Amino acid sequence: MNYSLNNLPERTSKPREQGYTMVMDKGLSIREVENFLEVGGEYTDIVKLGWATSYVVPNLRKKLDAYKAAGIPVYFGGTLFEAFIIRNQFDDYRRLLSEFGMEYAEVSDGSIDLKHDRKLEYIRTLAQDVKVLSEVGSKDAEKIIPPYKWISQMKTELEAGAIKVIGEAREAGNVGLFRSTGEVRSGLVEEILTQIPFEKILWEAPQKAQQVWFIKLLGANVNLGNIAPHEVVSLETIRLGLRGDTFTHFLDMDAVDEDFKPEKPTGKPGTSMPRG
Repeated sequence: MNYSLNNLPERTSKPREQGYTMVMDKGLSIREVENFLEVGGEYTDIVKLGWATSYVVPNLRKKLDAYKAAGIPVYFGGTLFEAFIIRNQFDDYRRLLSEFGMEYAEVSDGSIDLKHDRKLEYIRTLAQDVKVLSEVGSKDAEKIIPPYKWISQMKTELEAGAIKVIGEAREAGNVGLFRSTGEVRSGLVEEILTQIPFEKILWEAPQKAQQVWFIKLLGANVNLGNIAPHEVVSLETIRLGLRGDTFTHFLDMDAVDEDFKPEKPTGKPGTSMPRG
């Protein structure tokens, strides 16, 4: 950091098990990747090449090399995995991971109907080669999955070999964990947390209000994903209580000088103050 401030929440250091920031690259150029890494690389734990953008972007190898040089692992979006398996090309997908030296893979079923037992087989197989992130939830806004099913799927996918489970939200943050308005399905999240350790969950939370909600609920070291590259520094300040949204959340207000505390109301609303 550039200078010292007291009483900030302690952030875990890389490589970390909790406090992940997963960034979504939706088609950055090499120059954009370099610019992003110059500012946000220190605060980024892993990068996802969104959905199947890796199929169409030019200079894919150069992009992967740029991230690798910065010490940041990359993985292909889960939609690409789905595009391969629905075409009966799972072996081709495994060869693709090997060809590009990928250390991570995402297993998802957000765009297809996939029997869960078969999804677990894919996780077990891929876990022999790479670290697996498995995504739970649907990209279809009309498909509401009850909390008990989220919990059951997360448990079994972790048991099958996934290192973390991802809570689906899409890049817009308006499905899965969230309502179409972007509002958090708080009851769902809280019920999941009764059964699944929070450090094992990567919550997709692309909107600032969603990030603030999770940080206030679970602290500075909650795992958050689908973060836009230009929002990484902003998110780090929110984690540290250095933006208005969480400014007082991590402070011990009892130790704050009285001049900085909110004034206490001196009269009841709707009544006049006594004259003296």
